[in-house]
Amino acid sequence: MTAPIPADAARIEIRVNELKQLFNAMDAAPFRDRDLDPNAEAFILEWSRDVDRRRPLALVVHLGGEEPREEDRAVLEQAVHEFFSHRAVSERHRLKRLFRLGRTCLAIGVAFLGTAILLGDLVMEMVGHGELGELLRESMLVGGAIALWRPLEIFLYDWWPVRDEALLLERLSAMSVQLVAARPHVAAQEAR
Repeated sequence: MTAPIPADAARIEIRVNELKQLFNAMDAAPFRDRDLDPNAEAFILEWSRDVDRRRPLALVVHLGGEEPREEDRAVLEQAVHEFFSHRAVSERHRLKRLFRLGRTCLAIGVAFLGTAILLGDLVMEMVGHGELGELLRESMLVGGAIALWRPLEIFLYDWWPVRDEALLLERLSAMSVQLVAARPHVAAQEAR
């Protein structure tokens, strides 16, 4: 028997005629190891993004036709948890790669800025301290500063959405999952 859904949980409700509709038809692995159908995944992700982060999440799958078996409930819960757990790990790896790229870009940017400052001073000494020398030196300084644009972008802005996505996927990997029989009047409303 699956664990009960917490009273304050935000429910994500999905209706399917068969359990296999939730899984990617192109994935030949057994249900426990299969990827979710891209449409189901997108629906769950989009719906859960609007929920307050402090509220627990719960997935309720309404299955048309016959009463769901207990083994189907266990398989669905495990499959959903594993799918989102793998996605969370993948997103954490993406965050690590982004920070690695940021560090590399920062090293290159600082080296380029240092070189630009030295060249600017050298050019100013060669040309003289007049307006032309100042213009060339300042141009090199600006070019060197622009080399820091990408690392600053990564460390100030780019990592937040990746981290937030990883946190959301971790929440989804721990959410309550229930498989219930669809009520006949609900199925009739859906058909309209």
